[in-house]
Amino acid sequence: MEQDKSAGVLHSQRVLVEVTEMIRISHLVHNSLVNLQRCTKAGQDSTSYDDMTVGNKIGLLVGDYLLSYSSVELADLKNQIVVGLISSAVRDFSESVFIGERDEQNNPLPSKPGTVYPHTNSPACTVDIDYDAEDILKPMNIVKLIGNPEKEWVARNMLNVGSLLSKSCLASLQLAEQSEYLQKKAYLFGKHLSLAWQACLDAEPFQLTSLPYDTSFSLVSAPVLFHLEYDPKLYDEIEKGKVCVDNVDYVKIHQAILQGPGLEKTKQLQRKHTTAALHVLESFPNNDARKALENIIIAMQDL
Repeated sequence: MEQDKSAGVLHSQRVLVEVTEMIRISHLVHNSLVNLQRCTKAGQDSTSYDDMTVGNKIGLLVGDYLLSYSSVELADLKNQIVVGLISSAVRDFSESVFIGERDEQNNPLPSKPGTVYPHTNSPACTVDIDYDAEDILKPMNIVKLIGNPEKEWVARNMLNVGSLLSKSCLASLQLAEQSEYLQKKAYLFGKHLSLAWQACLDAEPFQLTSLPYDTSFSLVSAPVLFHLEYDPKLYDEIEKGKVCVDNVDYVKIHQAILQGPGLEKTKQLQRKHTTAALHVLESFPNNDARKALENIIIAMQDL
């Protein structure tokens, strides 16, 4: 009987992994849709426009199919807590699209240095990025985090990808009927792992002394946000993207960031989250699975 129960838990956890991956891919596919209005302004020929229209339709259908199929699989787990956790992560994906300004291709733009947003004190929101047991399903009160480079960066990336990984880690231990203490540790591990990896990705374009031709990078990446705190005048260049994304001089921004503290602060941010992830792992049994995760994080520290 105990063996059957263990097999059932492993099956449920495998399904959860598949659901998590399908939701993530669905989000990426939906985000890859092209702004056809901008393509018309840019003078694209009718053949290219028609091809992109078809591509958008296929992308939308594929993303919707993956999301709907993952919802069916999730419901089949018959665990209301897990369904609530993953559903709130899907909501967080949607929330991530509505943070601050966006360019005409729907890419996010950082908040203007010195901008003060009106605070809302809705009891249905939380400003605690770590969340406690009562807050984990509540939406994040973003306006209280905008303007602080690190908190804004954490909020953006928790909503965009960290929430799904963190809540999936927690849900996996919920399916295994582990203690609430270990479930929270699993959530924190997923959070710090996702943020450490995102910091690695954000730093990558700035490891080069010059930006390759026709290459861009996220304007809400950690090096950019940290540099804006150091030199708010650089926002004048970023602001050009509101009119047309092609107006932004990425080479100029890249060079400015290389000369400022943004890259070093991003590396410090990466080390902060890898260290935190390793610390959280100490709460779990010392076995092969834990050792494998520790090796992954240690390797990440060297990137």
